[in-house]
Amino acid sequence: MSEHLPEKYRKMRLGVLPPKRPVVTVLELSGVIGATGRPGKSLTAAKLDKAIEAAFKPGDLVAVALQINSPGGSPVQSRLIHDRIRSLAVEKSVPVLAYLEDVAASGGYMLALAADEILADTSSIVGSIGVIGGGFGFPEAIAKLGVERRLYTAGENKARLDPFLAENEDDVAWLKSLMGDLHEIFKRLVIERRGPKLDAERDLFQGDVFVAEEAARLGLIDG
Repeated sequence: MSEHLPEKYRKMRLGVLPPKRPVVTVLELSGVIGATGRPGKSLTAAKLDKAIEAAFKPGDLVAVALQINSPGGSPVQSRLIHDRIRSLAVEKSVPVLAYLEDVAASGGYMLALAADEILADTSSIVGSIGVIGGGFGFPEAIAKLGVERRLYTAGENKARLDPFLAENEDDVAWLKSLMGDLHEIFKRLVIERRGPKLDAERDLFQGDVFVAEEAARLGLIDG
């Protein structure tokens, strides 16, 4: 971690400046990302804003440590949290370190990308750089029950993917295109933050997860 320390703390280590107790704050990021309907059980940018600000507030700050344990969730909230951490890290010139616990997958891995150095337990699950969407369809079920679906819209695409209507190929193509756009945004962030460290021989963007040892070999984490 020494290469990420501010200059004055590197000088302290060399004895150039008098010793001073360094401060490292810990920001816990644990849970599903995005509103879940369970108060206090999810991570959103609004909920975390004060905690993120407080993590970067001490005057003698050496680093901010992110303690991450998340399977992911909302891509928007993941990016908002990531961007807020990065903006303060740059503003305060403070390095950010991440420690991954059980899992940092999908949006959870996006949070880890806010760090300058990513560390994990040997058995941590890392990655899942992809986008997923799904649902259920009930058109035959409601027909058997004698239920008639009545739906009125202004705008021909307003009822796309309605679970009570038969699946439409055009709607599926539209959804896959939307997910592809989100996937590209995720991939660009990974390359921006980890690019030189990534294994160029492996396609790491197909949604696979890796145990931490393999993730380190592939460049997704540092150790």
